[in-house]
Amino acid sequence: MNVSRSDKPRLLLTRRIPEPGYSLAHEVFTVTGGDEDRPLAREFLLQGISGVDALICLLTETVDGPVMDAAGGRLRVISNMAVGFDNIDVAAATARGILVTNTPGVLTDATADLAWALILGAARRVVEGDRLVREGLFEQWGPFLLLGRAVAGATLGIVGMGRIGQAVARRAVGFDMRVLYTRLHGPLSADEIPAGARWEYCPGLDELLSEADVVSLHVPLDSRTRHLIGARELGLMKPGSLLVNTSRGPVVDEAALVDALKAGRPGGAGLDVYEEEPRLAPGLAGLENVVLLPHLGSATVETRGRMAVMAVENASAAVRGEAAPHVVNPEALSRMMST
Repeated sequence: MNVSRSDKPRLLLTRRIPEPGYSLAHEVFTVTGGDEDRPLAREFLLQGISGVDALICLLTETVDGPVMDAAGGRLRVISNMAVGFDNIDVAAATARGILVTNTPGVLTDATADLAWALILGAARRVVEGDRLVREGLFEQWGPFLLLGRAVAGATLGIVGMGRIGQAVARRAVGFDMRVLYTRLHGPLSADEIPAGARWEYCPGLDELLSEADVVSLHVPLDSRTRHLIGARELGLMKPGSLLVNTSRGPVVDEAALVDALKAGRPGGAGLDVYEEEPRLAPGLAGLENVVLLPHLGSATVETRGRMAVMAVENASAAVRGEAAPHVVNPEALSRMMST
């Protein structure tokens, strides 16, 4: 796509994005920002957005009404390089006729793989074992050395059976696991369940928590899911069970989780996201029975590159009046046309 510089719409890129998305953005837009791989300070976001047609941002930036107003009326699209969009005030964008887009689907397998890395890492105490060897404390094999929990044949509970939840469940077939799941829209149809899989719908979260050996969270963050897992829910889990969160940090009451892990119910956890990311709840980092990762769910070269391209494609389509592939608030289109 060859466009002369004078004809290019203006884009604010809040931080550097992976190739080939970075080069594509400069091909399609006149780009401001995006030179460094670090979050854009709010004062520079408010300054840089003035007069742009499109914004490509990440979860590290909060895009609210004042930011949108600082654009000065030209802003057509806020393209989030992420599946989640809780960093954007979608209602404020819709009221102003600004499209919000995201990058769903492409990170499904990468996030499902990471959920399994956390399941196995927590169940088999992989991080503790690595540290033991590196610190020169592994003297000899012993029958009680870092005993973990069996995964094969266990019951996996999936809270939120969307794309990622189903991808996690498909991987459980190889471990001969029974899968219990909750889903906002009710049970899956028979043709959505792979042959040989044992997937059982749970109408209530409490039943799933009390029966599962491993609970993996795959829900978006909204008013219904904030602190979905709190002290009461943690108390329903089996002693020795595992909680894995690769969705959004505030889905779990992190302070309550610290207390629960100290009490052994659940017996362990694997976390890729945090309630006040990147800060951790007091006491969490000192626990041996939790594996902590720095938000790596989509962190593969292939996935992040494709996410960057999708973010640029979303923004480009929106500013040219074409159908953007992944619109979060299609109702903004009618408001956009009426202004």
